[in-house]
Amino acid sequence: MSAIVRARNLSKTYGTTKALDGVSFDIESGRIVGLIGPNGAGKTTALKAILGLTAFDGELSVLGLDPRTQRAALMEQVCFIADVAVLPRWLRVREAVEFVAGVHPRFSREKCEAFLAHTKIAPGMRVRELSKGMIVQLHLALVMAIDARLLVLDEPTLGLDILYRKSFYESLLSDYFDENKTIIVTTHQVEEVEHILTDLMFIQNGHLVLAATMDEVGERYAEVMVNPDRAEAARALNPLNERQIFGKSIFLYDGVDRARLAQLGELHKPSVADLFVATMKGTYA
Repeated sequence: MSAIVRARNLSKTYGTTKALDGVSFDIESGRIVGLIGPNGAGKTTALKAILGLTAFDGELSVLGLDPRTQRAALMEQVCFIADVAVLPRWLRVREAVEFVAGVHPRFSREKCEAFLAHTKIAPGMRVRELSKGMIVQLHLALVMAIDARLLVLDEPTLGLDILYRKSFYESLLSDYFDENKTIIVTTHQVEEVEHILTDLMFIQNGHLVLAATMDEVGERYAEVMVNPDRAEAARALNPLNERQIFGKSIFLYDGVDRARLAQLGELHKPSVADLFVATMKGTYA
């Protein structure tokens, strides 16, 4: 596989604040990468660097191009959906489709209209007539109809209800994603994207706390539900986290032998949300 994004010692400072502090990572082709972190962790800065929207120190290559000096060529192959879609309120839906069709050579009018057909959005409607969720839907339809090699999603379903959020991710897999495309997604609704991710990156205070494939995560981390009489034995194995539920303790471990853990209680695969909470503990300095 070839690296679609290659970062080495990527750094960005705002005044005295280090938004990114020497971050290095590779993102391969045909992957869906979840970039997860709390507000202010460095997610948006990393995305802006990848998209050529901010200056940075270090080395960064995206699709073999330097975002700082070759952004025009880069954006022919990259699409970006921000957390807030801003469209002119006077614009009609058909005019938005016409505009994108006229400026982007990789745009498919047919695909865009197919996406919109699953909504209540009519071609003659103006943006000011659309609800917040409908505006997001329009923006998604416009961007996902572009045959980009890299799709960057920053809170892409913000403003959509749960049915539309589910529909969006289903469309992402069935109508957009293939082995030649790569997706980077940030979201606070981790549980809704966990099933589609191939790779996971946790970021906090400008540092990568975790970078692994989902297969590696499954092999490395384990949770065990322990009865009260085995809790002290479980604590002796230095868990990353401990939480209580229905009178029992759930411990999360990194790299501990599963046969040993199975002697303590019932083994489970941790959710990304639980792993995130455990990994972030102690990193809020």
